[in-house]
Amino acid sequence: MKKPTLKAPKLKAPALSAVAGGSRTGQSLLAGAAVLGLVFGIAELRAPAGPAAAAGQRTTAQVERSALVCPPPMQGVTGSTSLTLFSPEGGTGSTGTGLLADTTPDNVIAAQNPAQPAAGASAAPSDPAATPAGQPSGSPAAAVPAVDARISLAKPGVPATGPAANTDTAPGSFAVATGNLAPGFTATQVTTSEQSGPSLSGADCLPSGTSFWFSGASTAANRVDYVTLVNADSLPAVVDLRMYGDKGQIDNELATGIAIAPGKYETMSLSSLTKGPVDNLALHVVTRSGRIGAGVHAVDTGKGTDWLEPSADPGPSVVIPGIPDDVTTAHLVVATDSADDADLKVQLSGKNGWFTPAGNETVHVKAGMTAALDFQFTEQTREGASAIRLTPSSEGHPTPIVAGLRVDRENKGKTESAWLAGGNPIGARASIADNRAGQTKLILTAVDSDAKVKVSSSAGAAGGTPASKDVDVPAGTTVTVDGIDPADANGPYALTLRTVSGGPVLATRQLSAVTKDVPTFTTQQFRDDHATVEVPHVAGDPAVVLTGR
Repeated sequence: MKKPTLKAPKLKAPALSAVAGGSRTGQSLLAGAAVLGLVFGIAELRAPAGPAAAAGQRTTAQVERSALVCPPPMQGVTGSTSLTLFSPEGGTGSTGTGLLADTTPDNVIAAQNPAQPAAGASAAPSDPAATPAGQPSGSPAAAVPAVDARISLAKPGVPATGPAANTDTAPGSFAVATGNLAPGFTATQVTTSEQSGPSLSGADCLPSGTSFWFSGASTAANRVDYVTLVNADSLPAVVDLRMYGDKGQIDNELATGIAIAPGKYETMSLSSLTKGPVDNLALHVVTRSGRIGAGVHAVDTGKGTDWLEPSADPGPSVVIPGIPDDVTTAHLVVATDSADDADLKVQLSGKNGWFTPAGNETVHVKAGMTAALDFQFTEQTREGASAIRLTPSSEGHPTPIVAGLRVDRENKGKTESAWLAGGNPIGARASIADNRAGQTKLILTAVDSDAKVKVSSSAGAAGGTPASKDVDVPAGTTVTVDGIDPADANGPYALTLRTVSGGPVLATRQLSAVTKDVPTFTTQQFRDDHATVEVPHVAGDPAVVLTGR
């Protein structure tokens, strides 16, 4: 059999008119260099940084640009929403800029086409779609976007806070940080509301993405749930909503091909998409094109309102952290879009490690469906703050799942709920921006082995003294951390966690306040801030154009 012949493609030099600046001779040389670059695969014009790079290994670089999306406040006519930005200390490189702005077409266009940098600075790439979570250092310094900023972050280590638009139809927002503010940049949104009695709603602002899972939504009579879609990119997005209930996937033409223009957002009632009430609902938000920020907001009659935490991507095992130490009941919803059923062991973290709760030892999830479990907690059975772990009953039959948990707190007969979800470890470092003195609890769970975590609290947005402490977390246990407020805190402060040893560790922040006897609270997960990225070394290889016979 004759071997195929590989031939170099015919390459055309760029027109001289397309090469800006220089003499005609210089333009010709540039055009020739461009052709050589195409032919020989030249990706960089400088020598390798060192032995590691020369050996083809990856190097680590600090991100130089981070972008996040916050959902619409959904605060109702009587609510108010605060937005808080933070970047931990330790970022190097050029002085950066951090800001938050409403997601409008004008702001999004301005953010994608930054103003020209000051004299002597290099222009930055204008499209964050190429750097969804960050851009490695060594790239040109980013310019300040000419957007109508609602909040500006001045320096690392001190949060900045401000209000969202004070209307019940306020748009979503987006936050951008560059330079030394980009590594670890985070934004948090907290809403106080009277929609269904006093309540606190909280949400982490996350990078735009193409896939989001939410487990525990509902269109039952006592629930009013909305899905929100925010496009903070410069390109249009087309979105599908895939819904799963206890009888399988729910089809509705209105849930497919949803177009979201740049700088626009869409809020849709889930009850308009399920053709009748469906409890224990899982929702997969997935884009056909473009990227979006997605959220699910729940109003539960008599139990308040909050955002559902987005779940970790489907996997055979799930850990849901952050069950409060005073929870009374909890409702678990597990889902799979797999063609196989999932048989799962259920465990809770306790004082001595993972244990199996009586009456809730296992859960069976049929292919493409959801299943639910209810938990009752009493002073006799509760062992403090906890987490739930779901693992395959048979190691030889792992089925990808997602899971969410509604937890209820009671006070004088009044109930408030929050929604937790399967999470990921905090990794090297993670932060949450909006914490409040006297109202904040930190909950840590070590999954497989003993761990040590460094907990640091920043100064408040308007003053205070930072503090830090090391916390030991035994394997299979959940620890509530006390004494984390900074001294003389004035305004919201940030919490930053670093894994010192052991792990993995999952963590949540609980923010609470008693309002009119209602124990309002909201809980958000700490997520690895991915402050650094791996950058592969790329070198020229003329062999790629050689002809083989």
